[in-house]
Amino acid sequence: MADSVGIRGWLAIYLKGACMGAADTVPGVSGGTIALILGIYERLIAALTSVDPRAIEHVLDLHTPDGRAAAAAELQAMDAPFLFVLGAGVLSAAATVASAMNVAVLQYPVPTYAFFFGLIAASAVVLYRYVELGRPSRIAVAIVGATLAFVVTGATADGGAEPTTIVVFLAGSIAISAMVLPGVSGAFLLLVLGQYEYISGIPRSVFEATTATLHGGDPSALVAAFIPFGAFMAGAIVGVFSVAYAVRAALERYREATLVFLVSLMVGALRYPATTVADSVDVVTAPTAAIVAVSAIAGGALVLVLDRYTDDLEY
Repeated sequence: MADSVGIRGWLAIYLKGACMGAADTVPGVSGGTIALILGIYERLIAALTSVDPRAIEHVLDLHTPDGRAAAAAELQAMDAPFLFVLGAGVLSAAATVASAMNVAVLQYPVPTYAFFFGLIAASAVVLYRYVELGRPSRIAVAIVGATLAFVVTGATADGGAEPTTIVVFLAGSIAISAMVLPGVSGAFLLLVLGQYEYISGIPRSVFEATTATLHGGDPSALVAAFIPFGAFMAGAIVGVFSVAYAVRAALERYREATLVFLVSLMVGALRYPATTVADSVDVVTAPTAAIVAVSAIAGGALVLVLDRYTDDLEY
């Protein structure tokens, strides 16, 4: 699968990964969709599904020329260089944009969550075009999906689960599904789980703790900052080979019903940004209403523009 490319080629793959990572930090925008737009979706799926844990057996023979040659051949067969460079782009952009989004949701909750509302609402409208609701069974699935998200996000709005190491691990395993499912946003899934604000702040916490440690600060703060980061990354790795694969299997067997369920989650989840905006506004004034309306329209417009230039892609 791997091909010989120069530095420009690897830089292009890195930048494509960066676009995916940046997209997945914004609720309603899918890294999988960006992968489709950039023409690397099929290669990404092929590479992920070709990863073989048994390749680790070559580690014991790395001290021999034949062992190193066998390991290199195995990595090439799994397209590991592509996954590594793409992953580096995803992580670097996601960390940067997530930090900015964390500041936005904490300091400017009204326009930010209004923007999220527009993103999610428009995404649901767009994605419903790709599903068929003609059967009673699919209408039932849509109702279940919307109701489930509505209930879950209601609990989220009331505080959600405490972001323990286990919760962060599970959030990472679920959110990573967005990388292999066009139209499903990892940040949206974190929003539903009530972990978006906390997890989007992890990169900033790691950066601040690292900087403080390098300047003579307490190393224990750095360890504490890396624990949730490690939990999220471990969950993401597990998710690639479990949650994401399970959803893909569901898509292969029950494609329409699964898509109906996933899109309906978006509809029910609109409760969360709407509730957050309402709770953050003390007094409704004309300027405040204008800010909410403009932000929501901007979010919806972003999705519609993206859909306009990806209309020929198959989900």
